[in-house]
Amino acid sequence: MPSPAPDPSTPDLPFLPRQRALEVLCMTDARAKALAARALFTVLVRNGDEVADAGAEVVPDAHATLPGRPARPELVPPQKVERRRSLRTDAGRAAMIHALCHIEFNAINLALDAAWRFAGMPPQFYRDWLRVADEEALHFTLLADHLATLGAGYGDFPAHNSLWEMCDKTAGDVLARMALVPRTLEARGLDASPPVRAKLAEAGDDAAAAIIDIILRDEVGHVAIGNHWYRWLCAQRGLEPVATYAALAAQYRAPKLRGPFNLDARRAAGFDEDELAWLEASAG
Repeated sequence: MPSPAPDPSTPDLPFLPRQRALEVLCMTDARAKALAARALFTVLVRNGDEVADAGAEVVPDAHATLPGRPARPELVPPQKVERRRSLRTDAGRAAMIHALCHIEFNAINLALDAAWRFAGMPPQFYRDWLRVADEEALHFTLLADHLATLGAGYGDFPAHNSLWEMCDKTAGDVLARMALVPRTLEARGLDASPPVRAKLAEAGDDAAAAIIDIILRDEVGHVAIGNHWYRWLCAQRGLEPVATYAALAAQYRAPKLRGPFNLDARRAAGFDEDELAWLEASAG
């Protein structure tokens, strides 16, 4: 039975967006979570972007499972995820769209987790990540709706959990989280989106290609938010960003990134030339 959606418009004062973010994160129904994430950001804006619990300790219920997720898809090791089939078939495109849908579902969870977990950041930090959750929820909904036109639904194919595993590993340090989730794992989407879009368009799925355009546009902004807060935290701690990133990537065993890189999108997302030079020199 799906978890009930918390009502972010309940007139309790003060409005506590970080507590609400945790409640939405714990929801297990994927589509209901997406709707609740969008509603949460709407109410945040309606309340003048006030983050009354920015400095508060927000603690999950002892019995909560983070993140809340549906019983399906089955989560398997990455190497056991089925290899892509021909995108010329509905089944092949459904497998591809499902993989993207799963990424966006995880991205909702990643943004909500950043918003509730790290107390004492400036209020703009929480506004930024709740906006990201809103946009990732839109992406998930667009993809899930398109998946239905191909005769499938979210949960119909196995998927892996690599994105959340890094989120879990960096739960104790907001600097590591900003370094290794938005500006590493999510930034891979900047590189992957153009070739995926081209393959879908070549297969005649113009609707899916248009959704990828929306995702890439928004993901540039999401990675830019990660870059902004990573650099802000480095400045607060007196750390040099490029060397610190290399140290964190080694400490947390971040996956080695492979080219080719979408350098224009990465520049638009705030990567500077020193970072891009390091990235290309260290790429697998």
